[in-house]
Amino acid sequence: MSQALSTDVLIVGGGIAGLWLNARLRQQGFATVLVENATLGGGQSVRSQGIIHGGAKYALHGALTGASEAIADMPPRWREAIDGQGELDLRGARLLSEAHYLWSPGSLAGNLTSFFASKAVRGRVDQVKGEQLPPALQHPKFKGKVYRLAELVLDVPSLIARLAELAGDSLLSGQEIAPLHDNGELAGLCVDGREIRAQRVVLSAGQGNAELLASLGLAQPAQQLRPLHMVLVKGPSLKPLYAHCLGGGPKPRITVTSHPAADGQWVWYLGGDIAEADGVARDEAAQIAAAQKELGNLLPWVDLSSAQWATLRVDRAEPAQSGLVRPDNAFLAEQGTLLVGWPTKLALAPDFSDRVLAALQRDGIRPASHPSLPELPRPPLARPVWDELLP
Repeated sequence: MSQALSTDVLIVGGGIAGLWLNARLRQQGFATVLVENATLGGGQSVRSQGIIHGGAKYALHGALTGASEAIADMPPRWREAIDGQGELDLRGARLLSEAHYLWSPGSLAGNLTSFFASKAVRGRVDQVKGEQLPPALQHPKFKGKVYRLAELVLDVPSLIARLAELAGDSLLSGQEIAPLHDNGELAGLCVDGREIRAQRVVLSAGQGNAELLASLGLAQPAQQLRPLHMVLVKGPSLKPLYAHCLGGGPKPRITVTSHPAADGQWVWYLGGDIAEADGVARDEAAQIAAAQKELGNLLPWVDLSSAQWATLRVDRAEPAQSGLVRPDNAFLAEQGTLLVGWPTKLALAPDFSDRVLAALQRDGIRPASHPSLPELPRPPLARPVWDELLP
């Protein structure tokens, strides 16, 4: 006979969005079970650059957008949590940088100075010079301008580990998932033979949402995938850099974050325009060659002669939008007892949990009494991608 469990909210998907939601619910007294079929954070989360965006990145064309305004409140919420004074206690998650930066290679700076000084972005962006520059840009040959953004950069693996701690005994490693119905309505899920009944079921499995919806016989909400082709470079000469390099268009020419590898060296993780359309079309060798050329042009004083290189393809899973545009906010759709969502960006995980909590409150869903959970098979933590690809 299958093992029967009951809980208030059953979450499927152990990325940062699911783990954050799980912790928020437990903090408010809800019983939860979170199911993950692989590793915690092993999908999009561990492939993230860890930037808690505040919106300036989306205003590079000269005006604030819906995306920049929607995400503006996220850095303070994350900062409070990292300090142990927010909606979650994330002390123990490593803060890699107190700020992210924008840097412009010379000629582009003049066109943007007036925008960065405007009332619209004042308080979000400040110019820095000299010893305030990121270590990798403190070189006599650097002639551009640098702006400091009020945005954090987090070590994602340590964030995943801390959120897993906050999950307590609620995590379940499960492979086979099937719907559990009562009187034609979804009453929970059957996970590897365990019947788990819940007041609400939340799908937060990123790219896995599409398969889960299909298993439930649902076609909506539809999902889109935005492909990226990221580049990783590790070398003894690399110094920490957390910055967008401005190009002539509305997107950063290149976005660099720096991550500590297991051997003590720094890994630069490269996104931005180089990782998008043209980068997606390149094979690994061509993408690495493009990154080598770009870094050679932008940072010629950095010695990459003994560096190791790798690329990583990432599919960003989001609710379907016309023209594959990026959604402005976290997304949540409701179908009876089923809630389906995507945070759309790492920084918007708190917004995703807000939407779920608001739906529970509106429907009068409150913590109920449930038997204690038995000891459950627990999913492991994902390894950092740089240690997997650049050992």
